[in-house]
Amino acid sequence: MPSMVSPMSRRRFLGMAALNSAAALGVTAVSARPASAEPPVLPEFSPAVVIGTGYGAAVTALRLGEAGIPTVMLEMGRLWNTPAGDGNVFCSMLKPDERSMWFKNRTEAPLATFLWLDLANHDIRPHAGVLDRVHFGDMSVYVGRGVGGGSLVNGAMAVTPRRDYFEEILPEVDADEMYGKYFPRANAGLGVNHVDPAWFETCKSYGYARVSRKAAQKAGFGTAFVPSVYDFDYLRREELGEVPRSALGSEVIYGNNHGKRSLDKTYLAAALGTGNVTIQTLHEVREILRQPDGTYTLVVRQTDADGTVVGTRHLGTRHLFLGAGSLGSTELLLRARDTGRLPELGEEIGRGWGTNGNVMLGRANHIWDTTGTLQSAMPALGIDNWSDPVHPVFAEIAPVPAGLETWASLYLAITKNPERGHFTYDAATDSARLQWSVSQGQPSIDAAKALFDKINRANATIYRYDLFGGTRTFENRFTYHPLGGLVLGKATDLYGRVKGCPNLYVTDGSLIPGSTGVNPFVTITALAERNIERVLAEDVPR
Repeated sequence: MPSMVSPMSRRRFLGMAALNSAAALGVTAVSARPASAEPPVLPEFSPAVVIGTGYGAAVTALRLGEAGIPTVMLEMGRLWNTPAGDGNVFCSMLKPDERSMWFKNRTEAPLATFLWLDLANHDIRPHAGVLDRVHFGDMSVYVGRGVGGGSLVNGAMAVTPRRDYFEEILPEVDADEMYGKYFPRANAGLGVNHVDPAWFETCKSYGYARVSRKAAQKAGFGTAFVPSVYDFDYLRREELGEVPRSALGSEVIYGNNHGKRSLDKTYLAAALGTGNVTIQTLHEVREILRQPDGTYTLVVRQTDADGTVVGTRHLGTRHLFLGAGSLGSTELLLRARDTGRLPELGEEIGRGWGTNGNVMLGRANHIWDTTGTLQSAMPALGIDNWSDPVHPVFAEIAPVPAGLETWASLYLAITKNPERGHFTYDAATDSARLQWSVSQGQPSIDAAKALFDKINRANATIYRYDLFGGTRTFENRFTYHPLGGLVLGKATDLYGRVKGCPNLYVTDGSLIPGSTGVNPFVTITALAERNIERVLAEDVPR
């Protein structure tokens, strides 16, 4: 009788075993190769190298591994698979410790205050934590640090963008192919699932979302359920008390201990399971050089979890894939261009960056509209007003999982903001600097205000003024969704090949010109699936 286990499932099982073994051994490199019990060391040369372990990087590594290409992944963060003294891999959002933030002295949560008191943030020991907030003057950017990148710290909202908007932002990409082939492939690989609508109506977990839905409907606005990579069946069992709590234990921005299908449980596990992929953690690429024979040499800095540099190595490769995210990949190429390491790189490097129109805001509900003391940290509903011809908005109904009644409704609005920033290289700090002004965020605030002014008027409610420091109503000085910097068809060709540099590729959110209209990780995943299929067919000998 033939096996009912798919090759993807089998590889995922083998990869998960490798990840668990690495955690038990406390090593900083992961491989599923059976030839040796010793952890793999960084080689001098690998046919393919993928920088980063986020969405695009994970897709790329899996497809390279399936094609039989030995591949090294380099991750500057750590492998999050080892329980600490409290028995959990990740710390609680309500009681954060050194596991929470990337080398910070204090946590930097998006809600700065509550009733003007700084209750959300705590002093911590600087350490290789899971969440980073990178500051650029008028804008800061949240990014995940660790094997799995942003999948470790996001709200798991797995949204396929509206086709008409996808065609607007990437008009040269075949939408029939994307929606007929690559978006379904991405959703399957990510393990996307849907909340049971009947359970949603009666559970305690989403009482806060039902309150916001009622307010939106009273103002004439519709809502939409949002697919997720959090296991909704696990969430249901959390509420019944059958399994340990994660989404119902106020776990989200500092990682989820249970229930979440982050990349280390999906694409990365399957990549390791091919036996051709190795992940080296706490390895940061600092420089890219091109040799006379066309190969690339990477200067790689290895650290420990306390930030101490333990060595600098050189790694050669024929095919180099940048999956370090909008910030990381862009900085690597800016540095390479402006230091003369890769002078062939053009002026489009660093351009086309945007915030996905992110704006956070809160509303004060009436005393009879309780949001509940038990709130799922994984959103499942959004207010969909993207069809508005003047101010299109998709607003995630976000939790305030404080464990007490707050009478507050929180939203992360995604707006259509045409403003774009750009990066420049700062030689003094050897880093990329984002050029973005406060005024460029105003179109996002205007769009969010147009929507929520109507909701407040219809419900006789007001905004919360106590959440973001001072009396700010709208917070657009940070983004969860950094996009652009190495835009498809401009800095690269239409399949992510970097112009002027053969066998150098971009495979992450830096390809997308600043906006997707929804949470972007499904789009990043699908685009990576499309691009690596073409690259394997045309560029990589097997």
